[in-house]
Amino acid sequence: MKKNNRKSNTRLLPLLTLLAILLTLSGCHGSRGMEAFRIPESFDTSRDYEITFWAKNDTNKTQTDIYKKAIADFQELYPNITVNLRLYTDYGRIYNDVITNISTGTTPNVCITYPDHIATYLTGVNIVVPLEGLFEDPRYGLGGSELRFDGPTRPEIIPQFLDECAFNEHYYAIPYMRSTEACYVNKTYVEALGFTLPEALTWDFVWEVSEAATAKDGDGTYLVNGQKVMIPFIYKSTDNMMIQMLKQKGAGYSTAQGEILIFNDTTRELLYTVADHAGTGAFSTFKISSYPANFLNAGQCIFAIDSTAGATWMGTHAPLSDISEEALVEFETTVYPIPQFDPDNPRMISQGPSVCVFNKPDDQEVLASWLFAQYLLTNDVQIAYAETEGYVPVTSKAQESGEYQDYLSRCGQDNDTYYDIKIRASRLLLDHVGDTFVTPVFNGSTSLRDAAGQMIENVTKSVNRKETIDDAYMDKLYENVTSLYRLQNTMQTSSDKRDLGALPPMAAALLAGLGITWALIGAYVVREAAKNRKKRQNHH
Repeated sequence: MKKNNRKSNTRLLPLLTLLAILLTLSGCHGSRGMEAFRIPESFDTSRDYEITFWAKNDTNKTQTDIYKKAIADFQELYPNITVNLRLYTDYGRIYNDVITNISTGTTPNVCITYPDHIATYLTGVNIVVPLEGLFEDPRYGLGGSELRFDGPTRPEIIPQFLDECAFNEHYYAIPYMRSTEACYVNKTYVEALGFTLPEALTWDFVWEVSEAATAKDGDGTYLVNGQKVMIPFIYKSTDNMMIQMLKQKGAGYSTAQGEILIFNDTTRELLYTVADHAGTGAFSTFKISSYPANFLNAGQCIFAIDSTAGATWMGTHAPLSDISEEALVEFETTVYPIPQFDPDNPRMISQGPSVCVFNKPDDQEVLASWLFAQYLLTNDVQIAYAETEGYVPVTSKAQESGEYQDYLSRCGQDNDTYYDIKIRASRLLLDHVGDTFVTPVFNGSTSLRDAAGQMIENVTKSVNRKETIDDAYMDKLYENVTSLYRLQNTMQTSSDKRDLGALPPMAAALLAGLGITWALIGAYVVREAAKNRKKRQNHH
């Protein structure tokens, strides 16, 4: 009998070993999370810290220099904190790298990102630090007594911008810069077509002018610009296009709990409208045609919708124009809020990067990271960065400063720092903060945003391919997009409508391995018990 027990134990040993390995791996890779961050009683300045800061810039050397200067200035104040900068060309790459590094326990300390992305980071336990306790800490919090710099107090952060960083009952970020979308208009061509620009743009007006601009002569040359190329209306971010149209219409997009509402009749109507104008050549998108600014500056577009942060690319004299001087066309540029269905009740999206702090086993290291993140809200950093593009500072402290007000007052003094289109784009947001909105943040909201834009992209491509756009097409589109972006989990369930989304690949593999291991152990135990019972019965 003892021999049989040893044999059974020997058979079970490989399974138990596998289980132990998987448990060890899951612990090493953070799937079980870390201890929650606790604010130290004081910052230990006798130690040296090395933190990583992941940021994004659009190959804009001025922005890079601002980051480097901010780090150098911060390190003068805190010589025991070394900040290592890693730059990315787009937020999507930051997001993907963070997801990968969560599974290996090597996240950055401070990261410029978006709340939608942070919601996915939160699939790990205690990965991102909730900041409300740090906000209020009298020593190291916003405006705290122990800070070595003049940072803003909590009331000095624009409330709407700070609220964008709150979800799941916590603040998981601080705003860094804010922008909205603007419609950059070739006023010269609008008037050449016989139209007068209204006080506020409506969708009907934009569509009407765009259709008029498609007229050609017998040789296929567009009458409005005398060229062979004209795409009257180009939208950079089609996800924002759909989201804002739905908001203006009062139609469903999603709930704060993650319930998906976008697949509705209003969405279908909007897609039919897009199809109609794409079919005449009046409308296209960045993904299909290229940057709106390039067409606008070449006299090949009349309405170019892009972020206010993209203002330095827009217009004949744009300092960051991407096309050759020979291709530039002289025209008058005006800057409008995006088109509205109801101009008396304008609605436009608020967007822009935020800053989050990642948790680490060392609370002192996290506090060092928070000090640097908070330093990014100082006037020197906020104003300098806002002057590079059509962003606005996120604090009233910076917005109301003499330096920033002087910057705004110099609109048009040159075509660089004081480029008029850039400053007018900034003023657009400053004047409409109360008209902005943000979409609900939950794990899966990034996928929903992508899906919103994908439907416009698909319809536009299908029209270009001469496909039939009818109800059957729309039904199939809804089905395909739901499957592609894994939105099924959030379309029903009565008690819990949260989209839990996909775990990082490593974590998913480990959890799957654990499940299989337990199943094998369970099956083995059941089989051995049955065999032992049979032996006992035979013995008796």
